[in-house]
Amino acid sequence: MSQAAQAARPAFTGRKARFVALCLLPGAVFVLLFTYYPMIRGAVIAFQRYNLFDITSTPFVGLDNFRAVLAEDRFWTALRNTGTWVAVSLFFQFFLGFGLALLLRRHFRGRGLYQAWVFFPWAMSGFLIGLLWRWMFNGQFGVVNDLLLKAGIIDERIGFLATPGWAMTSVIVANVWYGVTFFAIMIMAALQSVPAELYEAASVDGASRLRQFWHVTLPHIRPTLALIVLLRIIWILNFPDLIYAMTGGGPAGSTDIITTFLIQQVIGGDYGRAGAVGMLVLGLLLAFSVFYLNATRFERSR
Repeated sequence: MSQAAQAARPAFTGRKARFVALCLLPGAVFVLLFTYYPMIRGAVIAFQRYNLFDITSTPFVGLDNFRAVLAEDRFWTALRNTGTWVAVSLFFQFFLGFGLALLLRRHFRGRGLYQAWVFFPWAMSGFLIGLLWRWMFNGQFGVVNDLLLKAGIIDERIGFLATPGWAMTSVIVANVWYGVTFFAIMIMAALQSVPAELYEAASVDGASRLRQFWHVTLPHIRPTLALIVLLRIIWILNFPDLIYAMTGGGPAGSTDIITTFLIQQVIGGDYGRAGAVGMLVLGLLLAFSVFYLNATRFERSR
Protein backbone atom coordinates (compact mmCIF):
# COMPACT_ATOMS: atom_id res chain seq x y z
CA MET A 1 0.00 0.00 0.00
CA SER A 2 1.37 3.47 -0.93
CA GLN A 3 2.17 6.11 1.67
CA ALA A 4 -0.60 8.35 0.30
CA ALA A 5 -3.16 5.58 0.72
CA GLN A 6 -1.95 4.86 4.23
CA ALA A 7 -2.22 8.53 5.11
CA ALA A 8 -5.78 8.72 3.68
CA ARG A 9 -6.86 5.64 5.60
CA PRO A 10 -8.50 6.59 8.94
CA ALA A 11 -6.57 5.48 11.99
CA PHE A 12 -8.20 2.74 14.04
CA THR A 13 -7.35 4.09 17.46
CA GLY A 14 -7.74 2.34 20.76
CA ARG A 15 -10.76 4.50 21.55
CA LYS A 16 -12.52 3.41 18.35
CA ALA A 17 -11.61 -0.22 19.03
CA ARG A 18 -13.18 -0.01 22.48
CA PHE A 19 -16.32 1.58 20.99
CA VAL A 20 -16.63 -1.21 18.38
CA ALA A 21 -16.07 -3.87 21.05
CA LEU A 22 -18.73 -2.22 23.23
CA CYS A 23 -21.21 -2.29 20.34
CA LEU A 24 -20.50 -5.97 19.65
CA LEU A 25 -20.65 -7.01 23.31
CA PRO A 26 -24.48 -7.30 23.68
CA GLY A 27 -24.74 -9.46 20.58
CA ALA A 28 -21.83 -11.65 21.64
CA VAL A 29 -23.28 -12.12 25.13
CA PHE A 30 -26.68 -12.98 23.65
CA VAL A 31 -25.19 -15.61 21.32
CA LEU A 32 -23.04 -17.12 24.06
CA LEU A 33 -25.91 -17.20 26.56
CA PHE A 34 -28.69 -18.49 24.33
CA THR A 35 -26.81 -20.55 21.72
CA TYR A 36 -23.47 -21.92 22.87
CA TYR A 37 -24.20 -22.35 26.58
CA PRO A 38 -27.37 -24.48 26.01
CA MET A 39 -25.52 -26.53 23.39
CA ILE A 40 -22.57 -27.20 25.69
CA ARG A 41 -24.84 -27.84 28.69
CA GLY A 42 -26.95 -30.25 26.66
CA ALA A 43 -23.83 -32.11 25.57
CA VAL A 44 -22.78 -32.50 29.22
CA ILE A 45 -26.27 -33.63 30.31
CA ALA A 46 -26.20 -36.32 27.62
CA PHE A 47 -23.57 -38.12 29.71
CA GLN A 48 -25.40 -37.71 33.03
CA ARG A 49 -28.35 -39.39 34.70
CA TYR A 50 -30.34 -36.20 34.77
CA ASN A 51 -33.99 -36.75 35.68
CA LEU A 52 -36.24 -33.77 36.37
CA PHE A 53 -37.86 -35.61 39.26
CA ASP A 54 -34.51 -36.22 40.99
CA ILE A 55 -32.12 -33.37 40.24
CA THR A 56 -30.23 -33.85 43.53
CA SER A 57 -28.35 -36.78 42.03
CA THR A 58 -26.92 -36.28 38.52
CA PRO A 59 -23.93 -38.60 38.24
CA PHE A 60 -22.06 -39.14 35.00
CA VAL A 61 -23.11 -42.43 33.41
CA GLY A 62 -20.92 -42.44 30.32
CA LEU A 63 -22.71 -43.72 27.23
CA ASP A 64 -25.67 -45.26 29.09
CA ASN A 65 -28.13 -42.66 27.80
CA PHE A 66 -27.04 -43.29 24.22
CA ARG A 67 -27.37 -47.05 24.66
CA ALA A 68 -30.86 -46.63 26.15
CA VAL A 69 -32.00 -44.41 23.28
CA LEU A 70 -30.58 -46.69 20.58
CA ALA A 71 -32.22 -49.70 22.23
CA GLU A 72 -35.70 -48.16 21.93
CA ASP A 73 -37.85 -49.25 19.00
CA ARG A 74 -39.56 -45.86 19.08
CA PHE A 75 -36.26 -44.16 18.24
CA TRP A 76 -35.77 -46.24 15.09
CA THR A 77 -39.40 -45.73 14.09
CA ALA A 78 -38.92 -41.98 14.52
CA LEU A 79 -35.71 -42.14 12.48
CA ARG A 80 -37.49 -43.91 9.59
CA ASN A 81 -40.35 -41.43 9.78
CA THR A 82 -37.81 -38.61 9.70
CA GLY A 83 -36.43 -39.89 6.41
CA THR A 84 -39.91 -39.97 4.88
CA TRP A 85 -40.82 -36.57 6.36
CA VAL A 86 -37.69 -34.88 5.01
CA ALA A 87 -37.49 -36.56 1.59
CA VAL A 88 -41.14 -36.20 0.53
CA SER A 89 -41.51 -32.68 1.95
CA LEU A 90 -38.29 -31.51 0.30
CA PHE A 91 -39.21 -32.99 -3.10
CA PHE A 92 -42.54 -31.20 -3.38
CA GLN A 93 -41.35 -27.99 -1.73
CA PHE A 94 -38.44 -27.70 -4.14
CA PHE A 95 -40.25 -28.31 -7.40
CA LEU A 96 -43.39 -26.36 -6.50
CA GLY A 97 -41.25 -23.51 -5.17
CA PHE A 98 -39.13 -23.55 -8.34
CA GLY A 99 -42.26 -23.35 -10.47
CA LEU A 100 -43.62 -20.44 -8.43
CA ALA A 101 -40.30 -18.61 -8.67
CA LEU A 102 -40.31 -18.93 -12.46
CA LEU A 103 -43.87 -17.60 -12.61
CA LEU A 104 -43.21 -14.71 -10.22
CA ARG A 105 -40.15 -13.72 -12.20
CA ARG A 106 -42.36 -12.55 -15.05
CA HIS A 107 -43.91 -9.10 -15.06
CA PHE A 108 -47.70 -9.06 -14.96
CA ARG A 109 -50.47 -6.98 -13.46
CA GLY A 110 -50.88 -7.54 -9.73
CA ARG A 111 -47.48 -9.21 -9.42
CA GLY A 112 -46.70 -7.53 -6.08
CA LEU A 113 -50.02 -8.60 -4.57
CA TYR A 114 -49.53 -12.16 -5.79
CA GLN A 115 -46.01 -12.25 -4.32
CA ALA A 116 -47.33 -11.06 -0.95
CA TRP A 117 -50.00 -13.78 -1.02
CA VAL A 118 -47.44 -16.48 -1.87
CA PHE A 119 -44.93 -15.33 0.77
CA PHE A 120 -47.53 -14.94 3.53
CA PRO A 121 -47.19 -18.48 5.04
CA TRP A 122 -43.49 -17.87 5.77
CA ALA A 123 -44.46 -15.06 8.16
CA MET A 124 -46.51 -17.42 10.35
CA SER A 125 -45.22 -19.65 13.13
CA GLY A 126 -45.01 -23.39 12.51
CA PHE A 127 -47.12 -24.22 15.56
CA LEU A 128 -49.91 -21.87 14.44
CA ILE A 129 -49.89 -23.41 10.98
CA GLY A 130 -50.13 -26.84 12.59
CA LEU A 131 -53.21 -25.76 14.54
CA LEU A 132 -54.86 -24.39 11.38
CA TRP A 133 -54.24 -27.58 9.42
CA ARG A 134 -55.36 -29.66 12.39
CA TRP A 135 -58.78 -28.03 12.18
CA MET A 136 -58.83 -28.39 8.40
CA PHE A 137 -58.07 -32.14 8.59
CA ASN A 138 -60.46 -32.75 11.48
CA GLY A 139 -62.37 -35.99 10.90
CA GLN A 140 -65.74 -34.61 12.06
CA PHE A 141 -66.01 -31.03 10.81
CA GLY A 142 -62.80 -30.34 8.87
CA VAL A 143 -63.03 -28.42 5.62
CA VAL A 144 -60.92 -31.01 3.74
CA ASN A 145 -63.47 -33.76 4.39
CA ASP A 146 -66.29 -31.39 3.49
CA LEU A 147 -64.74 -30.47 0.13
CA LEU A 148 -63.96 -34.09 -0.74
CA LEU A 149 -67.52 -35.15 0.11
CA LYS A 150 -69.06 -32.38 -1.99
CA ALA A 151 -66.76 -33.23 -4.90
CA GLY A 152 -67.85 -36.88 -4.71
CA ILE A 153 -64.28 -38.10 -4.20
CA ILE A 154 -65.11 -39.87 -0.92
CA ASP A 155 -68.35 -41.37 0.40
CA GLU A 156 -67.69 -40.96 4.12
CA ARG A 157 -65.49 -38.81 6.30
CA ILE A 158 -61.86 -39.83 6.79
CA GLY A 159 -60.05 -39.54 10.10
CA PHE A 160 -56.94 -38.04 8.53
CA LEU A 161 -55.12 -37.43 11.80
CA ALA A 162 -56.39 -40.57 13.52
CA THR A 163 -55.25 -43.07 10.86
CA PRO A 164 -51.50 -43.90 10.73
CA GLY A 165 -51.16 -43.78 6.95
CA TRP A 166 -53.23 -40.66 6.48
CA ALA A 167 -51.64 -38.86 9.43
CA MET A 168 -48.16 -38.76 7.89
CA THR A 169 -49.61 -37.71 4.54
CA SER A 170 -51.54 -34.91 6.25
CA VAL A 171 -48.57 -33.44 8.10
CA ILE A 172 -46.46 -33.61 4.92
CA VAL A 173 -49.16 -31.74 2.96
CA ALA A 174 -49.16 -29.01 5.61
CA ASN A 175 -45.36 -28.84 5.60
CA VAL A 176 -45.24 -28.61 1.80
CA TRP A 177 -47.72 -25.72 1.88
CA TYR A 178 -45.53 -23.97 4.43
CA GLY A 179 -42.13 -24.64 2.86
CA VAL A 180 -42.91 -23.86 -0.79
CA THR A 181 -42.62 -20.18 0.10
CA PHE A 182 -38.99 -20.53 1.21
CA PHE A 183 -37.90 -22.03 -2.09
CA ALA A 184 -39.95 -19.51 -4.07
CA ILE A 185 -38.27 -16.58 -2.27
CA MET A 186 -34.72 -17.91 -2.48
CA ILE A 187 -34.90 -19.22 -6.04
CA MET A 188 -36.53 -16.02 -7.30
CA ALA A 189 -33.68 -14.02 -5.75
CA ALA A 190 -31.17 -16.35 -7.44
CA LEU A 191 -32.93 -16.01 -10.80
CA GLN A 192 -32.72 -12.23 -10.59
CA SER A 193 -28.95 -12.49 -10.26
CA VAL A 194 -28.57 -14.09 -13.70
CA PRO A 195 -27.22 -11.38 -16.08
CA ALA A 196 -29.65 -10.44 -18.85
CA GLU A 197 -26.72 -10.38 -21.30
CA LEU A 198 -26.46 -14.17 -21.07
CA TYR A 199 -30.05 -14.59 -22.22
CA GLU A 200 -29.53 -12.07 -25.02
CA ALA A 201 -26.44 -13.92 -26.23
CA ALA A 202 -28.30 -17.25 -26.07
CA SER A 203 -31.22 -15.80 -28.05
CA VAL A 204 -28.83 -14.51 -30.73
CA ASP A 205 -27.38 -18.03 -30.97
CA GLY A 206 -30.91 -19.35 -31.57
CA ALA A 207 -31.37 -21.10 -28.21
CA SER A 208 -34.97 -21.89 -27.24
CA ARG A 209 -36.43 -21.03 -23.83
CA LEU A 210 -35.86 -24.60 -22.67
CA ARG A 211 -32.22 -24.61 -23.79
CA GLN A 212 -31.70 -21.22 -22.14
CA PHE A 213 -33.02 -22.68 -18.90
CA TRP A 214 -30.77 -25.76 -19.02
CA HIS A 215 -27.60 -24.07 -20.27
CA VAL A 216 -27.85 -20.55 -18.83
CA THR A 217 -30.22 -20.36 -15.86
CA LEU A 218 -29.55 -23.68 -14.15
CA PRO A 219 -25.72 -23.59 -14.26
CA HIS A 220 -25.72 -20.04 -12.91
CA ILE A 221 -27.97 -20.72 -9.92
CA ARG A 222 -26.78 -24.27 -9.19
CA PRO A 223 -24.51 -23.32 -6.24
CA THR A 224 -27.38 -21.37 -4.67
CA LEU A 225 -29.74 -24.31 -5.17
CA ALA A 226 -27.26 -26.66 -3.48
CA LEU A 227 -26.99 -24.37 -0.46
CA ILE A 228 -30.71 -23.73 0.02
CA VAL A 229 -31.51 -27.44 -0.33
CA LEU A 230 -29.02 -28.19 2.46
CA LEU A 231 -30.50 -25.45 4.66
CA ARG A 232 -34.01 -26.69 4.05
CA ILE A 233 -33.09 -30.31 4.88
CA ILE A 234 -31.69 -29.14 8.21
CA TRP A 235 -34.76 -27.00 8.92
CA ILE A 236 -37.27 -29.70 8.01
CA LEU A 237 -35.51 -32.21 10.24
CA ASN A 238 -35.52 -29.65 13.08
CA PHE A 239 -39.15 -28.68 12.56
CA PRO A 240 -41.28 -30.56 15.12
CA ASP A 241 -43.63 -27.57 15.67
CA LEU A 242 -46.09 -28.45 12.93
CA ILE A 243 -46.23 -32.17 13.72
CA TYR A 244 -46.57 -31.57 17.44
CA ALA A 245 -49.47 -29.15 16.86
CA MET A 246 -51.25 -31.49 14.44
CA THR A 247 -50.75 -34.98 15.86
CA GLY A 248 -48.30 -34.83 18.77
CA GLY A 249 -46.42 -37.64 17.03
CA GLY A 250 -49.42 -39.96 16.93
CA PRO A 251 -51.36 -41.99 16.26
CA ALA A 252 -49.22 -44.77 17.74
CA GLY A 253 -46.00 -42.94 16.84
CA SER A 254 -46.78 -42.97 13.11
CA THR A 255 -45.82 -39.28 12.72
CA ASP A 256 -43.03 -39.23 15.27
CA ILE A 257 -39.81 -37.78 13.91
CA ILE A 258 -36.54 -37.65 15.77
CA THR A 259 -37.14 -34.13 17.13
CA THR A 260 -40.65 -34.90 18.39
CA PHE A 261 -39.13 -37.97 20.04
CA LEU A 262 -36.67 -35.62 21.74
CA ILE A 263 -39.52 -33.40 22.97
CA GLN A 264 -41.23 -36.44 24.46
CA GLN A 265 -38.07 -37.25 26.43
CA VAL A 266 -38.05 -33.70 27.79
CA ILE A 267 -41.74 -33.85 28.75
CA GLY A 268 -41.07 -37.17 30.47
CA GLY A 269 -38.41 -35.45 32.57
CA ASP A 270 -35.48 -37.54 31.31
CA TYR A 271 -33.10 -34.78 30.31
CA GLY A 272 -30.21 -37.20 30.02
CA ARG A 273 -31.86 -39.15 27.23
CA ALA A 274 -33.08 -35.92 25.64
CA GLY A 275 -29.49 -34.68 25.59
CA ALA A 276 -28.37 -37.95 24.03
CA VAL A 277 -31.00 -37.63 21.28
CA GLY A 278 -29.89 -34.04 20.69
CA MET A 279 -26.28 -35.12 20.31
CA LEU A 280 -27.29 -37.87 17.89
CA VAL A 281 -29.25 -35.34 15.81
CA LEU A 282 -26.28 -32.96 15.81
CA GLY A 283 -23.90 -35.71 14.75
CA LEU A 284 -26.30 -36.86 12.02
CA LEU A 285 -26.65 -33.33 10.63
CA LEU A 286 -22.90 -32.67 10.73
CA ALA A 287 -22.12 -35.92 8.94
CA PHE A 288 -24.79 -35.31 6.32
CA SER A 289 -23.70 -31.69 5.78
CA VAL A 290 -20.08 -32.70 5.18
CA PHE A 291 -21.13 -35.44 2.76
CA TYR A 292 -23.62 -33.21 0.95
CA LEU A 293 -21.22 -30.28 0.54
CA ASN A 294 -18.53 -32.60 -0.82
CA ALA A 295 -20.98 -34.28 -3.19
CA THR A 296 -22.37 -30.99 -4.51
CA ARG A 297 -19.15 -29.03 -4.92
CA PHE A 298 -19.39 -26.95 -8.02
CA GLU A 299 -16.73 -24.82 -9.68
CA ARG A 300 -17.75 -21.26 -10.37
CA SER A 301 -17.88 -20.38 -14.05
CA ARG A 302 -14.89 -18.32 -15.08
